[in-house]
Amino acid sequence: MWRGLRTALGRMGFTVDRVAALLGPAARAALDRGETTPARRAVRDAGDAGTLIRLFLLGDAVPRDEAAEALEPVDVGEAVSAGLLSDRDGQVSAALDLRPHGDAAVPDAGTWWVLSDLEVDPAGRTADREHVLGTGAASLSLARATVRRPVDTLLDVGTGCGVQVLHCSGHARRMTGTDVSDRALDMARVTLALSGVDAELLAGPWLEPVAGRRFDQIVSNPPFVPGPPQVDHVYRDSGLGGDGASALLVGRLPGFLTEGGVAQLLASWLITSDDWTERPRTWLAEAAEAAAPGGLDAWVVQRDVADPALHVGTWLRDAGVDPASPEGTALSERWLDFLAGEGVHAIGFGFVTLRRTAPDVAGTVVCEDLRQSHDDPLGPEIEAWLDRTAWLARHPGDTLLDTRPRVPDTVALERGLVPTDEGWSEVAATLVRLDGPQWRHDVDELGVALLAGCRGYLPLRDLLDLLALAHGRDADELAEAALPVVRDLVRHGMLVWE
Repeated sequence: MWRGLRTALGRMGFTVDRVAALLGPAARAALDRGETTPARRAVRDAGDAGTLIRLFLLGDAVPRDEAAEALEPVDVGEAVSAGLLSDRDGQVSAALDLRPHGDAAVPDAGTWWVLSDLEVDPAGRTADREHVLGTGAASLSLARATVRRPVDTLLDVGTGCGVQVLHCSGHARRMTGTDVSDRALDMARVTLALSGVDAELLAGPWLEPVAGRRFDQIVSNPPFVPGPPQVDHVYRDSGLGGDGASALLVGRLPGFLTEGGVAQLLASWLITSDDWTERPRTWLAEAAEAAAPGGLDAWVVQRDVADPALHVGTWLRDAGVDPASPEGTALSERWLDFLAGEGVHAIGFGFVTLRRTAPDVAGTVVCEDLRQSHDDPLGPEIEAWLDRTAWLARHPGDTLLDTRPRVPDTVALERGLVPTDEGWSEVAATLVRLDGPQWRHDVDELGVALLAGCRGYLPLRDLLDLLALAHGRDADELAEAALPVVRDLVRHGMLVWE
């Protein structure tokens, strides 16, 4: 049946671009807000393609004969038996979520179709334990953060309905997806078959299905939501309690990477002190042991922080539970009691990138807060961070002094001034990157003077010697103070080398 369905979907133009054209920008925006009437009006005269949009995107029931015409050569009865549709009193409606999907960053991808369970909301039904998510915000954010360089082997841990495999199909030659849920793997098989993508799918928890194997790249959108040690919903709960899922994967993934291999995952961490990095850093110590005899580069980026009440309310609504209902009240009490018992005052969320390096390469571990607005895909920035980190590893200690730094055109200097009786008085100078994550670094006047000379002509050593001479400073002491700052600027793309 699924082969016939792919034929029908392609023939009817049930694609991202065609659906967008039929709906128009106003109806698309309304649909994103959960308002279906403008979209319904827009496709009223769109024929069979409009029938598919009403059926699968708007959740409408349509007459059986209209569904049969739009889905031909698929038999409606067969689709009902397969669980794709439900049939009641001659009206057919979707029993599963089926929608077109795409990625402009994947060359020659064609059209993808993603099969998952229907979305839930507090006004309707609650998600089942085995509920399979589709193209949700978390999965799309991971796809946008994924490094897209060509690799031979790729592993997707917790593949769900196969969204990450689709997005990685443009740069990975052989792909493997694992999941503990047989239902999720069934969805993934259909998603990949409809989309013309080939991958190995294996059942089992965590990394057990690929024990003893190594991969050039690993991606994972795991059940990372911190909560009590039980599984109410497989897509969200690990059963490990707290941030156990993130701890497990961060600690073990390097042992499944080839030398130079990169792992990327979404993660959450419990914040129990003033230092949000405390828990991720303990996981990275275990990760370094897993990478041995190789080294480990690690970049932990915190993208959001939520207080316990916001965290609990968000994930209850995500599962279709109204926090104000009797069920929601009981669940909220249980979750908040658990978090309070763990001493949690906030929950952090973000991305973890791990690279297994050669044994003779000193690893780099960086934890950074990136809660500022950042609409660009994070993937290119992660790629660049890995390159810059590798470059710094090749230039340890004083060897950096012999390189020729340049401040790129995407970096600007901001000066902060306050009014005084004598006029404006400068209180701060900040180096700002104008693209990507828009990193900011405060710099003193010596730093401003040094960076003004970084045009790619003179070695850093000569620039520091001139600066020391002009300001009556010891050149060696100035270099010792400047090198850590220079390395930070390199990692953030605010200094480059010719």
